[in-house]
Amino acid sequence: MRSVTRIGAVVAGLILVLTACGGERQNPGGGNLYKNGRLSIATGNTTGVYYQLGGGYADLLSKQLPGYQVTAEATGASVENIQRVVRGDSDIAFSLADTASDAATGKGAFSSPQPIRALARIYTNYTQVLARKDAGVHSIADLKGKRVSVGSPNSGTETIALRLLEAAGLDPASDIDKQSLSLPETVQGVKDGTIDALFWSGGLPTGGITDLVTNLKEQIVFVPIDDLLTPLQAKYGPTYQAATLRKDVYGTASDVRTIVVPNLLVVSDKMPADLAENLTRILFEHRADLIKVHPEAINISRDNGPKTEPVLLHEGAKKYFAGS
Repeated sequence: MRSVTRIGAVVAGLILVLTACGGERQNPGGGNLYKNGRLSIATGNTTGVYYQLGGGYADLLSKQLPGYQVTAEATGASVENIQRVVRGDSDIAFSLADTASDAATGKGAFSSPQPIRALARIYTNYTQVLARKDAGVHSIADLKGKRVSVGSPNSGTETIALRLLEAAGLDPASDIDKQSLSLPETVQGVKDGTIDALFWSGGLPTGGITDLVTNLKEQIVFVPIDDLLTPLQAKYGPTYQAATLRKDVYGTASDVRTIVVPNLLVVSDKMPADLAENLTRILFEHRADLIKVHPEAINISRDNGPKTEPVLLHEGAKKYFAGS
């Protein structure tokens, strides 16, 4: 009976300890681990830069953040990523700044302001519009009646694509044969001739676009879109900026004028400040490791890092930037 009593006491003690800890693993550095030490990063399509850099960042965090195991997940990208963070399905998300701005202010795809914060502004996404040469597309207006992929549902690419079409005077619901496809599906469709043109917002170079240009060569053309910058800025503000897609990126005959949007890393406003600070610190202090994963990481700058308005910086990120 004494043995049974002692065992019962031990079990009861363990229950009390687990209850006190909230069922979470203990952090070797002290305190409980947020979400039991398991974090996920919402990235994007498997042939995009979000997915490549997200995987590299996950590996980096798993090595540099004691007690944590971090994984990267393929998603539809920006809108879906923010929805995942808000639901608690993901902990860190890549997002285009225009989508994150909509989420913070309750516009566009978001009916009310979302409880998100930014860790940092990172690199810039280039809007890339390509068409089969035999489709006769020289401007966004020429997409009327064409089979057009506007990107994955709930992606930042889709947001920009629909806004560009409207700025060109086209109704996305009726003036084009709209296809909502991931980048791998889109690339295959263009190769097969079932898709005439595509929109893509991503870093340079994007693997899927490189694949397409390499395989189709002179059968594919880049469509200039800089003429639509003024109406975009008039309606949505200075998040959209002009830039040049250099000919050396994909081996094109000439440079292409395009429109760019910054990217942000987004988290929940409920994330502990010390964790957010460490996530931000590791991003910048180990940038060299991310450059090995994809060259866009060269453009992750501490000077630009805090420029996330109107998305508020997380308090932990603020602490990092204030002390770095």
